[in-house]
Amino acid sequence: MFRRSRPQPAPTPGPDPRQTGVVPPAEPPDATRVLADLLARPTPEGILEGALAHAVTLLGGEAQGYAVLRRGQDHVAAVFGYPRSLVGTVLSGPWTGMRPRLLADGSRELYGLNLPEVQTRLDQAGMRDVPLTLAVPLSDRGRNLGALVLDRTSPEGISPEQQEAVTRWAAAAAPLLGLLDSRDEWRQAARQIASAMVEAAESREFDAVGHGQAVTDTAMRLGRAVGLAERELEELWYGAMLHDIGKLHDEAGHAQVGANFLHGVPHLAQAQKAIRHHHERWDGQGDPDRLAGEDIPLYARILAVANASVHAGDAARLREEAGRSLDPRLVGLLEKLPPER
Repeated sequence: MFRRSRPQPAPTPGPDPRQTGVVPPAEPPDATRVLADLLARPTPEGILEGALAHAVTLLGGEAQGYAVLRRGQDHVAAVFGYPRSLVGTVLSGPWTGMRPRLLADGSRELYGLNLPEVQTRLDQAGMRDVPLTLAVPLSDRGRNLGALVLDRTSPEGISPEQQEAVTRWAAAAAPLLGLLDSRDEWRQAARQIASAMVEAAESREFDAVGHGQAVTDTAMRLGRAVGLAERELEELWYGAMLHDIGKLHDEAGHAQVGANFLHGVPHLAQAQKAIRHHHERWDGQGDPDRLAGEDIPLYARILAVANASVHAGDAARLREEAGRSLDPRLVGLLEKLPPER
């Protein structure tokens, strides 16, 4: 039997520095440990939030700021001290170069580069009267990925030593951002290849064109509704998109043939199971292994409901199969989902 330790009284929390922009005076933590902490949140937003927080400690704590991500249009991806309502705001600003900039006129250039409606949002965040701004680019192998923008909240200046420390820190954090950026590019490329394969299979039957994408869209909606995490949704996407890929060989036994396409791809093991078992039935009368009920892998049950929904095109017809060929709870959940826009 597992035992849990008794909970200890929690210390009285102080103000959250991410909201106040004020960091208690302390010796800045070791940068290597901070980088390791950033990897615990492997998303661009998580890395940028952590990078901002550490950059503020390097300025002695009396600063707040935001991080800009340069994907398509430059936009705010993380904040420290400023309201979170800024996240997602499309901005032009003093970070397009590859060198740090110390702006003695604070936010004047930022305001001058943006439209009045954006300036209103900046006013609401309290950015009009910033006395001093440090904009430090985040670049990796010659690519400008974004920037850390730090605003002083006190009359104190920013020393050359502090500017150098923040610049070094940005140079250390940027490769993590670049790694995620490259991973996203490869993931997108892999999805495009998978979609092209599916289109090739569907092109053999006129009525099947677009079926894989339609099933995938429905499966992803169901996956989010049951609370799958992003990593799980990624596997579900491949299982749904490739569920009929075995038809390139033949209609008969296409589920098992399709599952074999993912043989030897460990990080898509659950997607492989989804493909193999998407023709199992809730009542145990399906193929290939006559699994029943919750013995059928969850992704396969989601896929079966999504597939049946696309074929039926009618909720009432789908309801007739709840508890027979389909998981009744998933059918009920699909019925409750709002229609796609």
